Amino acid sequence: MNKYVENPSAWTAPVIPEKIPQGDMPGDKIEIGEDHINKANLIFRELLGQIRELKKEDADRKIVLTVCGGSGVGKSETASLLSFYFNQIGMKAYTLSGDNYPHRIPKYNDAERLHVFRESAIRGMVKDGTFTKERFDIIHERQIAGMDADPKLKESYDWYESYLENGKTGLRGYLGTLNEIDFKEVEGIVESFKNKAEKIWLKRMGREDTELWYEEVDFSDTEILIIEWTHGNSDNYKGVDIPVLLNSTPQETMAHRKARNRDGAVDSPFTTMVLELEQDMLESQAHKAKVIVSKAGKLLSYDEYKEIMDQGRI
Repeated sequence: MNKYVENPSAWTAPVIPEKIPQGDMPGDKIEIGEDHINKANLIFRELLGQIRELKKEDADRKIVLTVCGGSGVGKSETASLLSFYFNQIGMKAYTLSGDNYPHRIPKYNDAERLHVFRESAIRGMVKDGTFTKERFDIIHERQIAGMDADPKLKESYDWYESYLENGKTGLRGYLGTLNEIDFKEVEGIVESFKNKAEKIWLKRMGREDTELWYEEVDFSDTEILIIEWTHGNSDNYKGVDIPVLLNSTPQETMAHRKARNRDGAVDSPFTTMVLELEQDMLESQAHKAKVIVSKAGKLLSYDEYKEIMDQGRI
């Protein structure tokens, strides 16, 4: 067994070089800051202890970790640092990006999300008895402007809640589900890795129709597979040993996205809705996480996590 796995307290964080290997999402760029390093240091020592317990059962066991969390929480940076740390102590690691595994390339998936929302919204209004031609004309103007998911419209039109809630229900049935993502392929990769396959073909997905291909990756001496992915802790696939949740409250997520936009523009109402629904999914799965870290870089129990999230809703 690796000496640092046997004694996690003996590990000291190495100096981080200017560039380290990152996940396998084409075109993805990471910018590692001090907060990412502090979180990764905290998480890594905790992981060593948990891996020690898993290795007691099977010393040759291959370990699958996932780093999940909402938009802008630092999944890519943290996963890259963890992989670097494992490699530094002699446990070869590979970082896989779950964003390579939706059924559609990003621009088509974004379009499908919007289509699902709008179709579900209109169908739901018909079923609720709230749909009229005059009301659709109002909705259509907002659709053209890209503002039809704006909750403020409920203040002007009491029937608009029917449009929004039905659209949200439809979207909830698409986001992070088998309809959107090829979880079976990811599960197959995890299974092959755990069964000690020497080589595995992994998908690569860019942003254009022509940017979809596979690369054969050598896993013969890889001990740790790290999956970096919003949906890494999903119930829709199996095989993850240690899910790591990087937590961020909705308020923290929005503040980050505002700060990241150079022009100071706020996300569209539809994007905001998507982020809120993804946050709901993360919360529903959080009880399975073996490591939870707050935005401020503190290890949290599940009860502490719930308290923070509940306070954010007050």
